Amino acid sequence: METILTLNNLTKKFGSLTAVNNLSFTIKKGNVYGILGPNGSGKSTTLGMVLNVVNKTGGDFHWFGGNNSTHEALKQVGAIIEHPNFYPYMTAAQNLALVCKIKGVRPEKISEKLEVVGLLDRKDIKFRTFSLGMKQRLAIASALLNDPEILILDEPTNGLDPQGIHQIREIIRQIAATGTTILLASHLLDEVEKVCSHVVIIRKGEKLYSGRVDEMNASHGFFELRSSEPEKLQTVLAEHLSIGKINFQDGLITAFLDEPLDAEVLNSYLFSKGIVLSYLVKRKESLEEQFLQLTNQISN
Repeated sequence: METILTLNNLTKKFGSLTAVNNLSFTIKKGNVYGILGPNGSGKSTTLGMVLNVVNKTGGDFHWFGGNNSTHEALKQVGAIIEHPNFYPYMTAAQNLALVCKIKGVRPEKISEKLEVVGLLDRKDIKFRTFSLGMKQRLAIASALLNDPEILILDEPTNGLDPQGIHQIREIIRQIAATGTTILLASHLLDEVEKVCSHVVIIRKGEKLYSGRVDEMNASHGFFELRSSEPEKLQTVLAEHLSIGKINFQDGLITAFLDEPLDAEVLNSYLFSKGIVLSYLVKRKESLEEQFLQLTNQISN
C-alpha cells in the first residue's frame, strides 16, 4: 500500500514548552486517520508542521515517499486548518472560482465539489448568509477542488450543532469511499470512532497509541468483584500473574487483565485462597475507557 506521509521523531518546541515530542507514524493511502487527543495535546501543531506553516524543531517528515519537495507534494494535498475564510459578499460559486484561479484548477470542478458537500443548490447564495455548518462544507469543497490525494481537516466539527456534525461526518465517509486518504485532528473520541479506520492518540505532544481503531480496544477486559473481605481480595488478586491494575471504589473492585482469564478459573482460584465472592462479572473495556486510561484521565 502506497505511503502518503511519514513522520520520523517530529518535534516542535516553543521556548521551554515542547508541543510535539519525537512523534512518529505513517499514513497509508486509502485510509481515514484520526489524530486524537485532549485540547493542547499538539494535534494542530503537528498538522501545521507537515503543511509547512509551522517550522519544526527536530525530526523530519516526508510526503509520498520523499520523491518530491514538500512544496511540490503539497499540491496534492487539500487542507482546512483554520476557520473558513471566504469573501462574505461573494456567492459560494464565486468564492470557489477564485480558489480555482489560485490553484490553477478548471472551473468545471466547482459544481462537482459543491455537489459532494451538498451545496450545489446554494451555489448562487452569498457566503455571509451561510450557517457555520454550511461554511465548513464550502471549505471542504474548496479543499477538494484540486482532487487531492489526501484531505487534512483540523477539528472539522468544532462548534457545529448535532445536525451539522452529522452532515460533516457523512461527507467525510463519502469522500473516503472514493479512495481519498483523510487525516483529521479531533479531541472527540466519538468522532474518531465513527469515521476513522486508524488512530494516533497523543497527549502533551507524545504518541500513546498508533494503529487501527478496531484494535485499540482489543484488550483482555476486566473483572468486577465484591467480597466481604475486600482488602484480602485485593492482595490475592495482585499476586495473580494474569491481572494488572486494580481499582477499589465504593466496595467494588475492578481488576484489569494483562492476558486472557476465564471467570470460572478466577473464581476457583480465589476460592482456593479462602475468598468467597458475592459478585463477579467479566466485562470488555469500551474504547472510551481505553482512551481515558491512555490519557491518564481515569482515576487510579
